[in-house]
Amino acid sequence: MLRRALTALWPPALVVTALIGGWQLYTSAAGVDPATLPSPARVLGQGWENRAELWDHTLPTLQETVLGFGLSFIAAWLVAVLLDFSAAARRGLYPLLVASQTIPIVAVAPLLIIWFGFGLLPKLLVVTLTTFFPLAANLAAGFAATDREAMRLLRSLGAGRLRTFRLVRVPSAMPYFFAGLRVSITYAVVGAVFAEYAGAESGLGIYMQAQKSAFRTDLVFAAVAVTALLSIALFGATYLLQRLVLPWERALKKEGRA
Repeated sequence: MLRRALTALWPPALVVTALIGGWQLYTSAAGVDPATLPSPARVLGQGWENRAELWDHTLPTLQETVLGFGLSFIAAWLVAVLLDFSAAARRGLYPLLVASQTIPIVAVAPLLIIWFGFGLLPKLLVVTLTTFFPLAANLAAGFAATDREAMRLLRSLGAGRLRTFRLVRVPSAMPYFFAGLRVSITYAVVGAVFAEYAGAESGLGIYMQAQKSAFRTDLVFAAVAVTALLSIALFGATYLLQRLVLPWERALKKEGRA
């Protein structure tokens, strides 16, 4: 497992190292004003020096991300199950779900702040709206892709619709679900930060705005780096969750390689 992880990680790590190295060389050789483009070393140093303040603003963003994504998770399962069980709901709701993705969050977020204030709720709603569709759409596609022969077999053995759904449709939809989960989780932190831009009292979005106004570009980059690290950590956590929820996948892959 460790060898496979290292094999998968070293190419992007090499590219990132090369980019950061080129960035450092350029800023050092060209003598660029740090207020315009700080060097990676300065970003790292100032980020570490201001780590307590960064952490204080990271916690609200992380809270908004986790709670908002939790709401998105629940809503996606409810809607996907409804679409699977009801053809009328699928015909009536699915086109509306697709159309909802044409509404820019940049226009909705300020309205949510006006309606619900500067508290936690509008941030949760922005994260939910940002992450809901990939989860629901992939889960619904996974239900629809269930092997029909397995469905017929269970029905021939007397299994009802609910039992068939639990034993066949849900397990077969899991790979689709985790694909949607990985897409959604990368949007979640960005959605929380954007919601803070629209209006908040604390969080990485507010911190970036304050440092931008103070011409502390190095701290803006530090906050962006923290946002990226949060997204990467949550993205990686989906693989760990998949291994826990779908332990049989590893056995099937080993059999396929054998």
